[in-house]
Amino acid sequence: MRKVTKEEALLYHSKGKPGKIEVVPTKPYSTQTDLALAYSPGVAEPCLEIEKNPHTAYDYTTKGNLVAVISNGTAVLGLGDIGALAGKPVMEGKGLLFKIFAGIDVFDIEVDEKDPDKFIQTVKAISPTFGGINLEDIKAPECFEIERRLKEELDIPVMHDDQHGTAIISSAALLNALAIVNKKIEDVQVVVNGAGASAVACTKLYMSLGVRKENIVMCDSKGVISVKRSNLNEQKRFFATDKDITTLADALRGADVFLGLSVKGVVTPDMLRSMNDNPIVFALANPDPEISYEDAMQSRQDVIFATGRSDYPNQVNNVLGFPYIFRGALDVRATGINEEMKQAAVRALADLAKEPVLDVVNAAYGLQRTVFGRDYIIPKPLDPRLLTKVSMAVAKAAMESGVARKPINDWNAYENRLTEMMGYSNKLVRQLTSLAKKHVKRIVFCEGNHINMIKSAVICAHDGICHPILIGNPERIYTIAQDNNLNLEGIEIINHRAISEDQRRDRYANILSHKRERQGVTYLEAFEKMNDRNYFGMMMVETGDADSLITGVYSHYQDFAQKAIEVIGLRPETKHFGAMHIIQTKRGTFFLADTLINRWPNTDALIDIARLTNNAVKFFNYEPVMAMLSFSNFGADNNGSPQSISDAVKYLHENHPEIAVDGEMQVNFALKKELRDEMFPFNRIKGKDVNTLIFPNLSSANIISRLLVDMGIAGETIGPIQMGLNKPVHFTDIESSVRDIINLATVAAIDAIVYESKESKSNKTE
Repeated sequence: MRKVTKEEALLYHSKGKPGKIEVVPTKPYSTQTDLALAYSPGVAEPCLEIEKNPHTAYDYTTKGNLVAVISNGTAVLGLGDIGALAGKPVMEGKGLLFKIFAGIDVFDIEVDEKDPDKFIQTVKAISPTFGGINLEDIKAPECFEIERRLKEELDIPVMHDDQHGTAIISSAALLNALAIVNKKIEDVQVVVNGAGASAVACTKLYMSLGVRKENIVMCDSKGVISVKRSNLNEQKRFFATDKDITTLADALRGADVFLGLSVKGVVTPDMLRSMNDNPIVFALANPDPEISYEDAMQSRQDVIFATGRSDYPNQVNNVLGFPYIFRGALDVRATGINEEMKQAAVRALADLAKEPVLDVVNAAYGLQRTVFGRDYIIPKPLDPRLLTKVSMAVAKAAMESGVARKPINDWNAYENRLTEMMGYSNKLVRQLTSLAKKHVKRIVFCEGNHINMIKSAVICAHDGICHPILIGNPERIYTIAQDNNLNLEGIEIINHRAISEDQRRDRYANILSHKRERQGVTYLEAFEKMNDRNYFGMMMVETGDADSLITGVYSHYQDFAQKAIEVIGLRPETKHFGAMHIIQTKRGTFFLADTLINRWPNTDALIDIARLTNNAVKFFNYEPVMAMLSFSNFGADNNGSPQSISDAVKYLHENHPEIAVDGEMQVNFALKKELRDEMFPFNRIKGKDVNTLIFPNLSSANIISRLLVDMGIAGETIGPIQMGLNKPVHFTDIESSVRDIINLATVAAIDAIVYESKESKSNKTE
């Protein structure tokens, strides 16, 4: 993995609106009536209903989808007792994970209180607000008593994730590892190093799955926890062994399973070699395990090894569990999270790892092919099936164990709801990234001297999105990289003006002058153009020296557009090209065009834009439903742009009836199908939700796309994406962030994959 710098981390948390989560309204609030319903006097009605029946709070408030992430900051992420306020970034991060993986809303609550009784009193006092409580980063042994009492005294799901998260994930890994080495869980000898909250919870869950207590040895910083030792707390006394051993080395001799939740380097290669055949080693100390992956693999070939790190096989990551456990518990309004629900999550995770791995998962992790085995015993965190598999298993277990207050009757409908609920996430970006990683392409970053281009290239290289090629002065690029602590390993740098590139410039000039000779371009003029980074980069794509290109942070788009037409040319079937933005919102994904090229498109240009956009939307695996926008509706104004749009729609209806399009229409009729169908029942997209908007001019398209982003209405944004050029070259704009450029590079890579596929089919046909 690429190392994250201190500067990057601080910028990520502070840029724009500080922090990582926010509260947004879910109901209309623009009119006086809206406000009267939201607050006084309308709010009195749900209050009175809840007073009569407290369970209706789930119907009238956010309670049913709201989890509190609560901590006192006494055991934060390996940072220790840093205090409640200092732990807030972690709690916000946990809230972000709840939201993006399971659609659960979160309030993070940092309680400045170390006394367990007072902490419990505080949590109980605020508990009516929430549908569930996730306790986080509370030190042992206090955490045991805090969780026990809150689970007993509250009627909502309560879970201390530091205890049970790792327990659930590692238990799934244990079941699968034992299946691979053909050992019975009741026979294995288990050694646990660490006696904190997570270690205790893991060991108890292992026991509930079949590990025998007499086969367990637990160690702490003083060695084996033995009946011979005094001053043991209640948790340690429970696991005290009567075996005549004192050290971790003694305990590991002949053991089948090692679970480490302690510190770096406490297990030596000799200790590992002393274990039984086919040892199972979960070295989960973070960030550095009890024995390194490299040392473990060199020590013996028969080991099954897992860590908490994502850069090695078998990552034990709590995000595999807590979002989906709470999702299932909330959806049946469970009164708690019991042993049956935890075991259901364990078995769902274990079973999922045995299923064929989706291509998108393989691609996301840069893997050729993943199959159940020693290097794959638990699912990957980005497996999209986790939401349905684990959540449904937990919900079913809650119902079967009698803690569900709202049983699910239609499991197919519930599964569909789970898969659809995550529309306001960056799933499209993840899918595109996964596809790009499957067939890594050479992408030219024309403006290689720009810091954002360099940062984007570095991230794309390290994340396996593409093989970046930076065009620019190498000395300048290396200086910028060094100043910003950027590793340029794996990135090609080309100085297009260097003497060493004379031969290539000569070749490019000959090709371009021959191509443009009837437009008056001479060889000398073409050779001079090769000193321009955009001409040079596009010739790399034109000649196959690269697969795709992005530019734009220095260049004006109109200038680039002219050069692209000269070098790359338009597709034979069109006389225009355009650009599209993809905007992801809570209502779903929308495609907007033309957002960058055609200032005042006439009828012919609008037809081409609509056809190109229709194909582009299908390229992203969506079925386009298109509205051509204006300030008038269906011929109400027969002058200027409304008439051009009306003529374009008529042409499309007559010549391309397969395209779902209509207009001209105002945007409110485009987005509200009931209103559109009532007022204009003759429309050709009746009953359909519009997902593609074609604008009458560049100003309106550009303004709307930027407005949606800057006002926070849009989530992830991708674009501008060029449509209509012969080869995959793409351009961003001057204000593009690193994220924007990475997204565009991903699109450029996929465009190159599709182009290569088309060329291959064409050559076979010939």
